[in-house]
Amino acid sequence: MKTGKILLIILIIIGAYLLLWPVPVAPLAWQAPKNAGFVDDFALNSALLPLHYIDIKDDYGPEDLAIDSQGTIVVSLHSGALMKMEKGGAALMPWVNTTGRPLGLEFDASDNLIVADAYLGLLSVSVLGEITLLSNRAQGIAIRYADDLDIGDDGKIYFSDASTKFSAQTHQGTLSSSLMDILEHGGHGRLLMYDPDTKLTSTLLSGLNFANGVALSHDQRSVLFNETGHYRVMRYWLAGDKKGQTETVIDNLPGFPDNLARSSSQGYWLGLASPRSNTLDALSDWPFLRKVIQRLPAFMRPKAKAYGHVIKLSEGGQVLLSLQDPSGAYPLTTGVLETPDFLYISSLSADKLATKALK
Repeated sequence: MKTGKILLIILIIIGAYLLLWPVPVAPLAWQAPKNAGFVDDFALNSALLPLHYIDIKDDYGPEDLAIDSQGTIVVSLHSGALMKMEKGGAALMPWVNTTGRPLGLEFDASDNLIVADAYLGLLSVSVLGEITLLSNRAQGIAIRYADDLDIGDDGKIYFSDASTKFSAQTHQGTLSSSLMDILEHGGHGRLLMYDPDTKLTSTLLSGLNFANGVALSHDQRSVLFNETGHYRVMRYWLAGDKKGQTETVIDNLPGFPDNLARSSSQGYWLGLASPRSNTLDALSDWPFLRKVIQRLPAFMRPKAKAYGHVIKLSEGGQVLLSLQDPSGAYPLTTGVLETPDFLYISSLSADKLATKALK
């Protein structure tokens, strides 16, 4: 009898915890589109293989890459390090460390490396390795999760602030904070533009559900961006009759879209970091239950699944290529840097940088 009472008390405590314990997320109801899965344009395949690997020492998370006018490639790593490989080289060498978490990378016309650092904001790294903060606020609101970027021919920098609520630095890193923002679905993301002439940062769009990859269109008349929490790629018009309007490029993707980059052979490369979570989709219109999920121990919550998947899209959003590795040997693929000889595949968590030969 005594044991029964103890068990009842324990169950009451557990129940009260799951129902009442305060958590940082305040989920909103929405209706996730039905996930068709890996069919049609996304039919299961192993076309991402074979991959070859480049050592990144004792670091991990080669999240993005950029190439300068001389053919030097730079990669951003979890420790804050930026490593570089000269044209024709076969090894990455240490360069500088932002002391934050560098994510998106692009070189400007002067070969300064522009960095979207999730902890620090928008940075510029000179050819000599000198680091300058360009922006950490947009119209009075702190940039708490600078994510990806692209640079126009006029020098303007378009970049995403993934979440103004779930700071990557204060919520246990980029992956943890992204999971909280996606679970809440509260529309905390922004698409921003930094003007190097005025040194001002303006907000082009707000209310986005985890604003992520950013790529200017090839004609510079629009900017494409990923809304990870909605499984879609969107377009914001910068010029023409549709200036200031948004439209969908592709939606209902089978995974969480991450980085987005222009392909040197036209079109765009998109990384899908992980397949969608059936649990999260099923509970999209049950915000209370999503809050309960956040109270569970971390090992019991939905997690990103190790799966390799990058796709190439046309200007109109048609799927040109879908390269997969269902084994997830190279996990949480974030995007692609294309050169004439290789695809360099980036990752949230891998301990090496992957390459795929094109010839």
